[in-house]
Amino acid sequence: MRNTKLFIGRKVRDLREANRLTQAAFAERIGISTSYLNQVENNQRPVSAAVLLALAETFRIDIADFSAGEGDRLLSALSEALSDPLFETFRPSLQELKLVAQNAPGFAHALIAAHQAYRRNSEQLASFDDTLGRSAALAEPSPYEEVRDFFHFVDNYIHELDMAAEALAAALDIPERDPASALAEHLERRHGVRTTHDMPGESLLRRFDAERRILYLNPFSPASTRSFQAAFQIGEMEMAAAIEAIVDNAGFRSVEAREICRIGLANYFAGALMMPYAALQDTAHALRHDLELIALRFGASVEQVAHRLSTLQRPGAKGVPIFFARIDRAGNITKRHSAAKLQFARFGAACPLWNVHQAFETPGRIIRQLAETPDGVRYLCLATEIAKGGGGFRAPQRRYAIAVGCEVAHAGDFVYADDLDLANRAAFDPIGISCRICERPNCAQRAVPPLKRRLVVDRNRRGAVPYRLD
Repeated sequence: MRNTKLFIGRKVRDLREANRLTQAAFAERIGISTSYLNQVENNQRPVSAAVLLALAETFRIDIADFSAGEGDRLLSALSEALSDPLFETFRPSLQELKLVAQNAPGFAHALIAAHQAYRRNSEQLASFDDTLGRSAALAEPSPYEEVRDFFHFVDNYIHELDMAAEALAAALDIPERDPASALAEHLERRHGVRTTHDMPGESLLRRFDAERRILYLNPFSPASTRSFQAAFQIGEMEMAAAIEAIVDNAGFRSVEAREICRIGLANYFAGALMMPYAALQDTAHALRHDLELIALRFGASVEQVAHRLSTLQRPGAKGVPIFFARIDRAGNITKRHSAAKLQFARFGAACPLWNVHQAFETPGRIIRQLAETPDGVRYLCLATEIAKGGGGFRAPQRRYAIAVGCEVAHAGDFVYADDLDLANRAAFDPIGISCRICERPNCAQRAVPPLKRRLVVDRNRRGAVPYRLD
């Protein structure tokens, strides 16, 4: 059974300091002793249900804001970093890792960044491919890695952009109106920008001519893509100051990372404008997260819907905690976010037993899987293939699979779970995060040994893999 004790000392301390109260005054308000509060704030004792309710009632906060799952992303990344053989002589317990993630998140981020630099350095030196002359750049993360981690650790929710997009959507009557016409009219009325689909000989999705005030959209793109690109242009024009402030506060190391993040934030605004928060949350509940029906309701693609659902993390109004990922045919995770306990590997490919890989074999269908990770948490996993292209017979087609799902406790909110035997543990497939950190001893699909286990090789015995784990 998993440990369900709630250690939230740093959050309690932050709440006390935000209200400018001493420990004695804070403890008196919620009816506990000062010594008990001191132990809670230092994570020496867990918070009881009675204290949690007292915090919620006294300070008018949502209990969900104290969820232990909020630190799962940082805990997962820290655990994966420390599984490296580099740290073989130091193996902290799970409780020690939780204490670091909860009480010293800045230190945890610094350690993760140092480990990433170490891995990049080691891999590039090992390849010995003329990179020795560029040794000063070896320790730098790629701009995409920086931006991906930024969104990952802010829970993929940007409050200022989300609220602004929802307000504009209400003013434009989205989703009641067709988003394509509503967005085009807004661009012309507010910014004097004319939208046209006349892009002869161009394969771009979008091109903005600032001098002539014309937004060109590819006529062969799906309507959902054209709407998204129009919404992106609105975000570029109306949220520039807010986006710049967010980028400044992120502290990126490179100009490239800042530019990529600007695009990512404008993309975030576009998704939130096409699928405003409350309307999407209500629709998802009413349609029980039927991805295709939600897509039709908002004039969006299934991928856009799945991604947007994973961002419903507004304090006090959180949606079902969902994970989302996009995977290419080589198994590379090109997009990822998890509001659930399931976290994705930062290095290596995804588990081959995960149903997302099967989606390429069944295009056009949403396939389902009940899965259990090594920590005993069980999930409803959905996967489907998507193709991106357009422009005729010779135009290149990009194929991906997207994965979306939730913990089984929330499966009742999904239409896809109706005829599945959620109570039968045998119905759940054993999956992992990635082979390098998965310690399942008898996995027939294992690609590489786990980093923290000793191998036992017996030439007289051969199973699915040529070794056993000690």
